[in-house]
Amino acid sequence: MKHLVAPALIAALAAGTSPAAAQSADEKINMVIAYSESDCPVAQPGEVVVCEILVEEERYRIPSNLRYSDNPANQSLARQVDQIKYVGDFGAMSCSPAGAGGFTGCTQKFIEAAYKDRAEADGVRFGLLIEEARAERLSTIDADAAAEQERVEMIEREYMERLERERAAELPSEGALPPPPQ
Repeated sequence: MKHLVAPALIAALAAGTSPAAAQSADEKINMVIAYSESDCPVAQPGEVVVCEILVEEERYRIPSNLRYSDNPANQSLARQVDQIKYVGDFGAMSCSPAGAGGFTGCTQKFIEAAYKDRAEADGVRFGLLIEEARAERLSTIDADAAAEQERVEMIEREYMERLERERAAELPSEGALPPPPQ
């Protein structure tokens, strides 16, 4: 990250005073996030510009201070409901260290988690896509087979008709036979 700071702030730091002491009551602080140096505004008189330059890949992402927050307000509602679901879940088949028989539900939870992972795996999705493509191909196979059968039967009829015409036709060598040689 690169920070561009107004000359007044640099002068205050060089003089050994704190930036807060260098600011007067009428001085305005402008904090800008930019993705190139050309996007940073120029400081006007009586204004301090702090320009943070980020890489272009960060432009449309959630800010990093919110991205990795443990604040409950930043949790999704689905996760909050999932956590509440197990409140008060103890005793037999609960997979909890509290209560008699709490360990008995752990195997069931592991099995449920394994089936959930298996159902959401990439291989399953590819399997569904393959199954859909196969069903689409098989949906037209009867019509394609009927059309091919009709074409083959037409070719056979034409062949049989040609054979009949050839059999019924007179051979070129038929007709009057030449007299036998003497």
